[in-house]
Amino acid sequence: MTKLDLSRPVAATPARRGRPPKLKAQAIGGDTRESILDAAEDLFSKHGFYGVTIREVAREAGVDTALVHYYFGAKRDLFDAVFLRRAEVWNNDRVEAINRYALAHPGAMTLEGLLRAFLEPPFQWSLKGGPGWKHYSALVAQTNANPAFGGETMARYFDPAIRRLIELIRILLPDAREEDLYWGWHNLSGALTLTLGETGRLDRLSDGRCRSGDLETACDYMVRFAAAGFRAVCQQPSTRSLIG
Repeated sequence: MTKLDLSRPVAATPARRGRPPKLKAQAIGGDTRESILDAAEDLFSKHGFYGVTIREVAREAGVDTALVHYYFGAKRDLFDAVFLRRAEVWNNDRVEAINRYALAHPGAMTLEGLLRAFLEPPFQWSLKGGPGWKHYSALVAQTNANPAFGGETMARYFDPAIRRLIELIRILLPDAREEDLYWGWHNLSGALTLTLGETGRLDRLSDGRCRSGDLETACDYMVRFAAAGFRAVCQQPSTRSLIG
């Protein structure tokens, strides 16, 4: 995965258009750069990649359009910078959590324990990380369902963490077919991103009995549902013939 340069200096809102003076840019901290990323993240999460312009991001961040282009290039480059910023945190936390779980339970792992270790970091960030993480969760949900570039983007930023999870699930389900493991993940991925998107669909469907913003409860249900799902598709080949 290509690392974006996240250490470039940032200038305050320029008094004129064009590239900011080098010394002035170096003297200013990272606040403006983060403001641009925050504004882009908010707008992308609400309107999607195609519904946002660089000019709108600049206006939301309170900077000149040229400054956005200078630090981030084209709109797709800005989108990638937004996506990478939290993906690294999210995925590092998930991989560290499942590795800790595996080391702490040698020979005694369970699907429920492993899946909880993997799922809790994104749920906790969305619960406690502030508005930016809510925006990011919604952005991931949109991207995961985007047929134009969603598959490529998700693969670029999330596949290493997912492959590590599947490696550990394979230990617990040694007789599982490879395709069953990947279909199991595919179904979990859709449920995860839809749930973190907090669309309110569940609230209306259940007449208020369930709340899409109740992420702690959602995580509990998802752990049990996903564990049962993996067992069903990986250990009961007879069900495939019944469905087909």
